[in-house]
Amino acid sequence: MSTALQWFKSSYSGSEGGECLEVATTPRSIHIRDSKTPDAAPTLRLSPTSWTAFTDSLK
Repeated sequence: MSTALQWFKSSYSGSEGGECLEVATTPRSIHIRDSKTPDAAPTLRLSPTSWTAFTDSLK
């Protein structure tokens, strides 16, 4: 039985819309999607290790 992902936007995202990404996590993966087209767009799925490497590279 699969559970629906719980998507969230960054606390840095404003409420006026625009270009935002949404993220959902499971113990084994990080899912990323475009908030403007949540049902139509494909999602990107990363391992926690890859997500950490990505976010560390932004510092």
